[in-house]
Amino acid sequence: MQHKGFFNAFDDVWLLDGVRTPMVDYCGALGSVSPTDLGIKAARAVLQRAGVAGAHIGSVIAGNMAPGDCYQYMLPRHIGLYAGVPVEVPALMVQRICGTGLELLRQAGEQLQGGLCEAALVVGCESMTRNPIAAFEHRSGFRLGAPVGFQDYLWEALMDPAPGISMIQTAENLAQQYGIGRAEVDAFASRSFAQAVAAQAAGFFEDEIVAVVSERFELAGYQTRGIKLPSKTPELRTDTHPRPSPVEVLAQLKPVYAGGVQTGGNSSALVDAAAAAVVATGAYAQSWAKASGKQPLARLVSSAVVGVAPEIMGIGPAPAIRLLLARSGLALSDIARIEINEAQGAQTLAVARELGLDMERLNVNGGAIALGHPLAATGLRLGITLARELRRSQQRWGIASACVGGGQGMALLIENPKAA
Repeated sequence: MQHKGFFNAFDDVWLLDGVRTPMVDYCGALGSVSPTDLGIKAARAVLQRAGVAGAHIGSVIAGNMAPGDCYQYMLPRHIGLYAGVPVEVPALMVQRICGTGLELLRQAGEQLQGGLCEAALVVGCESMTRNPIAAFEHRSGFRLGAPVGFQDYLWEALMDPAPGISMIQTAENLAQQYGIGRAEVDAFASRSFAQAVAAQAAGFFEDEIVAVVSERFELAGYQTRGIKLPSKTPELRTDTHPRPSPVEVLAQLKPVYAGGVQTGGNSSALVDAAAAAVVATGAYAQSWAKASGKQPLARLVSSAVVGVAPEIMGIGPAPAIRLLLARSGLALSDIARIEINEAQGAQTLAVARELGLDMERLNVNGGAIALGHPLAATGLRLGITLARELRRSQQRWGIASACVGGGQGMALLIENPKAA
């Protein structure tokens, strides 16, 4: 039976270019920076890198999960305005939890294919550090002796109240279902760290990362925004979480839940970051290539989104990838590179086992365990990294995918035009 879900095929939609900031550890040098300003930085950088004038952008689509300040409502609009997009161009906020970055690309493809614009600016930004400590129950005051209802938006939001379990427990469920042990999860995490360290050493990430410095974002007639780094950090150029992590070291960490397989070392890292891309129609891409002498990074081919049971939400990429392949007319063996967000090690291994993945094609430059998982930016980072890896390895087809809290999965198929 065909799995129910959304499927989009894009006839002539192109990823012109994409960049991201370094992914910096929780409570690190980006900890005081608003996600809006991280997004503005990435947006300005990708327009400059691609050589696309802000005046050519016809839509701004931005994603951000947790508010980093009281002004999240205006985040997409402010990113567009401070990036130099015309005031007449509308902006939209998108949220599909961990799949948000992939959803940004899907919605850009829909808008472009529907004739709403010729070029779209998509931005995902997340400050895990600035997740608020929130109170939702005290608008009418505090009752004497009643519990004070402050909650940690970063930790307690991991709980899904429908099945009554956390996201980490959904990975534990998959570990039990697929017979995945602690040693296997630690070995996978060690591999993720080793591959990310090797990719860093080889300079693989340098072309997709834009350096972050203290700077001001001016906009005539409006308040000046900007980024202020700590005085001891004049510049950020590299991801901070990758490090050699032998299995023996990871094995010493306590599991989050007694008797479980997930630890702080084999789960996705908490980081602050933003990513941005320019997506355009074939007609625009052709004229842009002629004028700039550049070539698009990749073609966006199709996208799929499915629902799965909330208590095993991490398996979501498996049916999403199956739907994507079935409707796109490809086999899994056709896909040279696959990026699956490493929300938890057991979750990613369960997806690989369910699909029968060739592990040599999976997350070849490391994944979120080593690099980090800045929620709304992650899917966009996956797509940019995948496109660049296809170009580096001279391979044609790639899939980026992520599980989504609450029980969803999303996958995106891209093509390297140079290998077609």
